[in-house]
Formats: sequence, structure tokens, C-alpha cells
Amino acid sequence: MEPIEGGHTEGVLPQLAPDVVKRAQRGDERAYGAIVDAYRLPVFNYVLRTVADRELAEDLTQEVFLRVWRSLPGFGHRAQLSTWLFQVAKNVILDAVRARDSRPRTTELVPEVTPAIVDASVEQTETIRELWCAVERLSLDLRTALLLRDVVGLSYNEIADTLDVSLATVKWRIFKAREQVQLELSELGTELDAVAAG
Repeated sequence: MEPIEGGHTEGVLPQLAPDVVKRAQRGDERAYGAIVDAYRLPVFNYVLRTVADRELAEDLTQEVFLRVWRSLPGFGHRAQLSTWLFQVAKNVILDAVRARDSRPRTTELVPEVTPAIVDASVEQTETIRELWCAVERLSLDLRTALLLRDVVGLSYNEIADTLDVSLATVKWRIFKAREQVQLELSELGTELDAVAAG
């Protein structure tokens, strides 16, 4: 998996002036470009962490912003733009997963996808690789909730709105995802403290 790219700090979403969204809704391409510029990396990183395939993530990110452009006039400001954007991203990912699952399966070699770590010890690099592998093995529901919280930085309420589930369901999914990742790492003898110390 590729590293988080520059221009966006994980867990901190950009804020746009309300008039930018309104202008984009009226078809202003420069305002829409500002939305894309602000959210392209957070959306791409979320999609990449979810699908664990850079080429697919690039395609799906383009599809997300195509759908956003088409649907933006109907955006009613009932939710934050970021919540709505990640709801669109979630739907694009689900559509891709359903399409993939409906195709006949062929045996293919999947390259190992791990984050590139700069200035990390061998032990830290291995721990981070094992962590992301454990996250990738979560069910899509658990992985999506966890990534929206820990990678994108949405609040529990925003995640509930994005996934269209109850707040209790969001809390349970994130708890369960963290529990499963921790259990898998414990079975491997991996300590998460090695990452935190880096």
C-alpha cells in the first residue's frame, strides 16, 4: 500500500468556504476544482486503504468525483460536505466489490501491498506491514468504519451518517475491528508499541 501522500494530514479533513460548495452546485467548474483539490487525497487514501490496490483506487477515486459532479446540484447541506463525499466513496467501493464478486473468479497472484515507511526500523516496518495486513483481512463493514475513523478522521456521528447506520452500530464496528486487529497481531506476537515508539 502506498504511503499517505502530501497535502493532507491523516485524520484532518480540509474545510472549504460554504460559498465554494454553492458555486460548484451552480456548475462553477473552478469551485468544483477546489472541492476536488481539497478532498482528492483524503478520498484516495481512504479508497486505497479499503481496496488495497493502487490502480483500482485511482479508478474508483475518479468515479467518486464523477458521481460527486453529477450529484452535487442535489446536495442539500443536511450533512457536511465531507460526510456526503465519503458516503459517495463508500457507495462506489461497494459497487466495485459487488461487481468483482459477481464475476467468475480466476486464480491470480496479488502483489503484497504494504505502506512505504521512511526512517522506520526493520521491526517497526514489519509491525506496520502486519497491522495493515490485519486491517485488510477485516470484513468490508468493519474495515470501512475503522478507516473512516482512524484514517479519515470522521467523528462517530459523521461515520453513522456516511454509512447510514446507527451510532451504536458504528461504535460496535470500530470496537470489533480494533479488537480483531489486536487479536491477530497478538497471535503473531506483534506489539503495537513498536509503531508508537517510532
